[in-house]
Amino acid sequence: KNFGEGEVVFFTGMVGYVEALTDPSYRGQILVLTSPMIGNYGVPSTESKDDVNDPTGLNGLSTFLESDKIHVAGLIVTDYSADFSHWNAVKSLGQWLNESGVPALFGVDTRKLTKKIRDSGTTIMGRIELAGDESPHPSTTSSSLLSDDDSTNNPSLLRLVAQVAQPLIKVYGQGLSPRIIAFDCGMKNNILRCFVLEQRVQVTVVPFDYDLQLNPANIQYEGIFLSNGPGDPQDCRETI
Repeated sequence: KNFGEGEVVFFTGMVGYVEALTDPSYRGQILVLTSPMIGNYGVPSTESKDDVNDPTGLNGLSTFLESDKIHVAGLIVTDYSADFSHWNAVKSLGQWLNESGVPALFGVDTRKLTKKIRDSGTTIMGRIELAGDESPHPSTTSSSLLSDDDSTNNPSLLRLVAQVAQPLIKVYGQGLSPRIIAFDCGMKNNILRCFVLEQRVQVTVVPFDYDLQLNPANIQYEGIFLSNGPGDPQDCRETI
C-alpha cells in the first residue's frame, strides 16, 4: 500500500531485519534501521515451517521469521540493496515488502533520525506516503513526523496486543518439566524455542486475557511468564 502511519522507533542491530520486521512487538510502528546497508542478504522463505514430526511440539512455527507476517507499518533505511546474496534467500526485501503492502523509504540519514527519536523524550508519530509507485523497491517519495493528536494510529488509542496475541491455548514441549504458563502479549517464536530447546520446560501459551484465577482450561503450572509485546503495558488491563 502507499500509506503507513505509526510511532517511529529504531533498531540498531547490524543484521536481523527479517526478524525485526516480523516481531509482533513492532506492530503498527514505523521502524528505522541504523545499519548503513539493508537488503543485501535478501529474505528467506516465508513459507518454511519447523519439522512437523518434531516431538517438542514446535512444529508449525515459522523457521526463519518471528511470527507469520510483517507487523511494522513502515520501514526507513539509509541505503537499500536490491541485489542480494545468501544461501537461503528466495526474494529481495523490496519484493517482500511490496507483497505485504508495507511502504518503505531509503536515502534517509537514519542515524540522525535515531538521535532525534532518542533525544525527544516523548513518543514520535510518523507517516510515510508514496505517490502510487508500484515498484517492488522501496521509494523515497515523502515522509513526515506528526504530533500525537494528528495520528490515527496512535498506539495509546489502539489495542495492539489484541491484534497480535494468538486466541487459542497451545502447548509446546509436552512432558518437559517444570511447566510454565505463558501469556501471549505478542510473543516471538524464538522465546518458545529458548524455553523448550534450551531450558527444557513445557510451555502452555494462553491469550493475553486468559483468566488465570478461574483457569477454565485447568492448566497445571509451576511458573508464570508474561511476554513482551506492542504498545503500553498499562493497556493490558486483562493481563494485569
